[in-house]
Amino acid sequence: MREDGGPLVVVGIGADGWDGLSPAARRAIEGADVLRGSTRQLDLVPAAVAAQRVPWPAPMAAALRALPGAHPGRRVVVLASGDPMLSGVGTSLVRLHGPAAVEVIPHPSSVALACARLGWAVEDTAVVSVVGRPLDLLTPHVTPGRRLLVLGSDGRTPAEVAGLLARRGYGASRVTALAQLGGPGERCLSGTAAGWPHAATDPLVVTAVEAVADPGTLPLPTVPGLPDEVFDDDGQLTKRDVRAVTLARLGPLPGQLLWDVGAGAGSIGIEWMRAHPSCRAIAVESRPDRAARIARNAARLGVPGLQVVEGRAPEGLDGLPTPDAVFVGGGATTPLLLDAVWAALPAGGRLVANAVTVQSEAVLADWFARVGGELVRIGVQRAEPVGSFTGWKPAMPVTIWSVTR
Repeated sequence: MREDGGPLVVVGIGADGWDGLSPAARRAIEGADVLRGSTRQLDLVPAAVAAQRVPWPAPMAAALRALPGAHPGRRVVVLASGDPMLSGVGTSLVRLHGPAAVEVIPHPSSVALACARLGWAVEDTAVVSVVGRPLDLLTPHVTPGRRLLVLGSDGRTPAEVAGLLARRGYGASRVTALAQLGGPGERCLSGTAAGWPHAATDPLVVTAVEAVADPGTLPLPTVPGLPDEVFDDDGQLTKRDVRAVTLARLGPLPGQLLWDVGAGAGSIGIEWMRAHPSCRAIAVESRPDRAARIARNAARLGVPGLQVVEGRAPEGLDGLPTPDAVFVGGGATTPLLLDAVWAALPAGGRLVANAVTVQSEAVLADWFARVGGELVRIGVQRAEPVGSFTGWKPAMPVTIWSVTR
């Protein structure tokens, strides 16, 4: 709250400016002593409104934190684009100061307006924000037939989205740039991703995508068990079938954090994060070349937020945030490693460890005897040529120990 005890008032305003505001929104703005917003937003308010207009500095994070005490004794109204609670300043203020400190008067969002123009059902449309975030976040959402709305920072976003689609094998996708939605300057540009001709559009733009896979493109689902070939690796890779079983036991849940210890190619952490946009993971890897490879795999497969920690466990685990789940893909015989990850887990946390050697298997069996859980052995056989016939070639069996703290 402000120093005088009143809430910060956040008013959504669209490209239609003053004419599109509700009576309640107009009253809030007319009653303000100070208006905060971008220069573009402040210019949408008529000159007859006498409030002091203070544009945000760049960057604006510090100003948002200090806002409750920045204008003591004065009524402050913050202007936001569209719905302030959709990737907007209202969300930031509530996160910083709590819901009781912020009163929000929303305007129709750019998402609602875009869906209205396109005839798309909002509930069937995925919304991806790349405002100040990597464009690679779009990748997990791009599957055949999917409808997406991409919120970007500026007028280059439609071209950047088109370029990513073409690189990922979705050049045939239909891309629509919807600019100045709801305002007198509203316009629409359409084309395919592969043939997108516009390097830049209006900065106030939403990019719509109807995903179409090019011939030969392999769609990548978000369920565990991506093909091995989508990962760049040097042989240190949890193979597809074992990976699917391992992730089923780890149980990715929205918002939870995984430690992938001895991450190799990073496949477990990457698939954990692909399960839901809010899933988080830390890959701990001692070799610099593998750590760099993990980061490249994560970006290419749409989870650039995967944190890579270069270090040797258990020492490299010191200071990491508390995990909800831990995977140990190798190194179970490392002294005190399982002790360290077990101690780090909170009540209800999950630990899954895999072993392929007799020595590692013995360690897991000992832990299983001490604390319980489930101990299984997975054997996978693949059909391969045997002369002019086909036979089964077995892979090394993998022992999986899973337990809840």
